[in-house]
Amino acid sequence: MRLFSIFFLALLGVFIIDYNVKLLFVDGYYRAGECIDLVLHYNKGVAFSMFASLGEYLKWIQGSLVIIILFVIFKEGYIKQYAFPLGLLIGGALSNVYDRFLYEGVVDYIAWHCWFNYAVFNISDVAIDMAVVWVLVKAYFDGKKKEGE
Repeated sequence: MRLFSIFFLALLGVFIIDYNVKLLFVDGYYRAGECIDLVLHYNKGVAFSMFASLGEYLKWIQGSLVIIILFVIFKEGYIKQYAFPLGLLIGGALSNVYDRFLYEGVVDYIAWHCWFNYAVFNISDVAIDMAVVWVLVKAYFDGKKKEGE
């Protein structure tokens, strides 16, 4: 129960924080900076607008993938090792899929424009990236421990 609570609180935390920040930008918040602009963008695809051509199907595909990942997480017991990062991952994924049902795409609002001018993302994307790195690093070091035993 403790691990499920960690998973669920991480999921809920990412979802609520990202959702409320997105509302600021949907309501018109804007701030320009030297390397980062905080400005509303709708991403109709996934990373770097890939698969935007899937249109309305994309939200259903992504929603299905989240459900499949949730099933695997619980069926295979990954929550025992990765409760927090998987909560971050699923919370971020759900927040972005939710956007697709509410708006014309995922609400992105952090526009990086130093050295290159196409990276626009949101807090959910950061949470997803952190979760992936966390799981990979933990899996790597857990593997090293087993080799050394």
